[in-house]
Amino acid sequence: MAYRKILVGTDGSPPSLKGVRDAAELAKAMGAELIVLVAYEPVDQATLERWKDEAPVDIAWRFTGTALAEQSAERGVEAAKAIGAKARGRIDRGEPAETLIQVAEEEGADLIVMGNRGMQGTTRFLLGSVPNKVSHTASCDVLIAKTT
Repeated sequence: MAYRKILVGTDGSPPSLKGVRDAAELAKAMGAELIVLVAYEPVDQATLERWKDEAPVDIAWRFTGTALAEQSAERGVEAAKAIGAKARGRIDRGEPAETLIQVAEEEGADLIVMGNRGMQGTTRFLLGSVPNKVSHTASCDVLIAKTT
């Protein structure tokens, strides 16, 4: 099966960037577009103000409610483009599993790729995990890459 549009989730961590690189290899091989998604919850205003106060003046402007998500998406897109994939970033507010599923439907993604973080241990049965929720709910194919 050939995929035309692949959605990959990342939080900017090294394991999730491995998932991005795996998705980028697949997208490159298939000539598919890769969408690098970061789902986030914004940082509260009091924390942002504290960070701005503690930061050097020349970078304080970078602290916004979406700055960390934007940086994570940029890192993911850079990693994908370094492999040669056609990639673009997207950030959306919300819980990661629900956001991945919603964005996949909005974008018409053929495949969702994500790392296996949260798949081990007993907590996955109690709390659930992003890969578990997405794999049981998504209307498109799901690939869980070994990243941990």
